[in-house]
Amino acid sequence: MKKLILLVIGLCIVVYAWYLHELSPFGGTGAIRVKVSQGMSVGQVGALLHEKGLIRSLPAFKLYMKLNGAEAGVQAGTFIFRPNMSVEEIANVLRLGKSEEISLTIPEGWTVTDIDALIASKGLADSGAVLDCLRRCDFSTFDFLPSAASKGLALRGGRLEGYLFPETYFVNEAEFVPKFFLERLLGTFRARVVQEHKDEIAASGHSLHEIITMASLVEAETRTDVERPVVAGILWKRLEAGMPLGVDASVRYILEKPTEPITQSDLETKSPYNTRKVKGLPPGPIASPGISSILAALKSQESPYWYYLHDGKGIIHYATTNEEHNENRRRYLQ
Repeated sequence: MKKLILLVIGLCIVVYAWYLHELSPFGGTGAIRVKVSQGMSVGQVGALLHEKGLIRSLPAFKLYMKLNGAEAGVQAGTFIFRPNMSVEEIANVLRLGKSEEISLTIPEGWTVTDIDALIASKGLADSGAVLDCLRRCDFSTFDFLPSAASKGLALRGGRLEGYLFPETYFVNEAEFVPKFFLERLLGTFRARVVQEHKDEIAASGHSLHEIITMASLVEAETRTDVERPVVAGILWKRLEAGMPLGVDASVRYILEKPTEPITQSDLETKSPYNTRKVKGLPPGPIASPGISSILAALKSQESPYWYYLHDGKGIIHYATTNEEHNENRRRYLQ
């Protein structure tokens, strides 16, 4: 009798160990989308999860759901799961009918291409989906955007480049749609810039498009909030004087060379974005400026300077004449 009891206890331990193991996650990364239709049984849902490689054992899954009273609580919908989720975590998603939200941080100075790459890296959409939507989706309700007939805008950025407000956004993976996400960014821009600063924009003497284009140059050319209004003042002054702005960041943008060294050949590029060769602002923004750069473009600081550069440590050096600027180049860049 004692041996039988020990055998039963041993068998229970083995079964329980098997049960715990079968409830553990596979491990791994990535996101797996699963659609649960209305009326599906726990067994059908479990079979689908097993087929997708999300659970180890259908019997263990069904037993867990039964023991935890979750058999009747499975919600219909499309959910995002990961291979490193346990059965308990998967069951909670199914019971609550809501996938986890993730954060998407759009830093200042990012382009539409950068945003597209971020979304693809999170598994929210295929690479190029945002760029495709940018070209074919209707954003006409956002009347602050440049006209669809605007000339010279970079094709990859189009009308939206510069107007996708940099911020941290929380999104539901299962419900993610590129167009709706872009509309959220545009809506934030409308609230934080167009509406909140409408009086300053109206009094600036510049159009919104000019301000955001200038702000994007300032974003690329500065390191601190102290520099931004000074550099904005220099660039507006050059513009009014009919001088080329000489912003290499706009050349980097059109050539898609964000960090690589700029060559003399690059600086000869024939493009309205080449502010070394073409006077005036480029056709549109070269990135999404942050609010500090936008305010700097709106409230630029007057100074005696016409030139600036950053040394190897990131410290800015101003000059009033081209001779002084060349001396700064010799002193700090060679």
